[in-house]
Amino acid sequence: MAKILNGYSLPNIPWQDRPENDNSPIWRYDANPIIGRHDIPRANSIFNSAVVPYKGEFAGVFRCDDRTGHMDLYVGHSKDGVKWEISNDPIVMYNEKGEPVPYEYRYDPRVLFMDDKWYVTWCNGFHGPTIGIAYTTDFVHFTQLENAFLPFNRNGVLFPRKINGRYMMMSRPSDNGHTPFGDIYVSQSNDLEFWGHHRWMMGTWGGWQSTKIGPGPVPIETDEGWLMIYHGVITTCNGFVYRISTAILDKDEPWKVLYRSHEYLMGPETIYECTGDVPNVVFPCALLVDQDTGRITMYYGCADTVVGMAFTTLDELIRFTKEHS
Repeated sequence: MAKILNGYSLPNIPWQDRPENDNSPIWRYDANPIIGRHDIPRANSIFNSAVVPYKGEFAGVFRCDDRTGHMDLYVGHSKDGVKWEISNDPIVMYNEKGEPVPYEYRYDPRVLFMDDKWYVTWCNGFHGPTIGIAYTTDFVHFTQLENAFLPFNRNGVLFPRKINGRYMMMSRPSDNGHTPFGDIYVSQSNDLEFWGHHRWMMGTWGGWQSTKIGPGPVPIETDEGWLMIYHGVITTCNGFVYRISTAILDKDEPWKVLYRSHEYLMGPETIYECTGDVPNVVFPCALLVDQDTGRITMYYGCADTVVGMAFTTLDELIRFTKEHS
């Protein structure tokens, strides 16, 4: 059995057993979606959001697009990880001088705990999309650091600890539109401000991931290497289709891919994944992981409209990745 390293016990992880006669490596919550598109006033959609354990319960940063089309980040709290109370107002971030930080738009957050803080990365509007970084200790006050990169970039995902003395972050360089290309890179930093030593990780393949790929949730450190869930996109006669799969990365040089599944782990199949503002999209942004049982709960955006939840285990994902590499 694979082991989770530097994890935590999470006995209250939201969980639902695999349905009988279901042999799939990941299975959906039978009451999806857990967050609807209108769950806060003025919301057009709530999706592509990140949640974490917090003080025995759960907290998160949610992408909410309002009825003007503006994309922004909101704080949410939950006792059980299923039923959420999301703030009606977007997060206000301040720089390290205590000044409010102006911005154009913010979307697709990821959240992780590192160095006694909760760090948030997201796609930040700065004359085009780039990667924003901020931290909080209470999910009330947020301090924003410098943008990591020049535009254009999306899907900035930090590793949850320093590797060989450096912070590391995955990203997907892009253009200023609905990018019809994209590979994953790893960048390194000594201070979370200046980023360099960029390394190419992996690019598109044929079939379901032939147009572009991008990192998903914060990777899980295991004794097999870093377990990563990523999304891949194909261009069809009806437009883009987003699916997700897995890879295992070298523990010391995570731009080196040890295993990568040719098959997708999960694709849009249900009505709430296939119908919405952007049809045929599953987009993972967060994992809850219980080190004791190996249980994994995934939060993902559905059709760029609502939030769904799915379940798997560490052993299932390791097996799936290796068998289909």
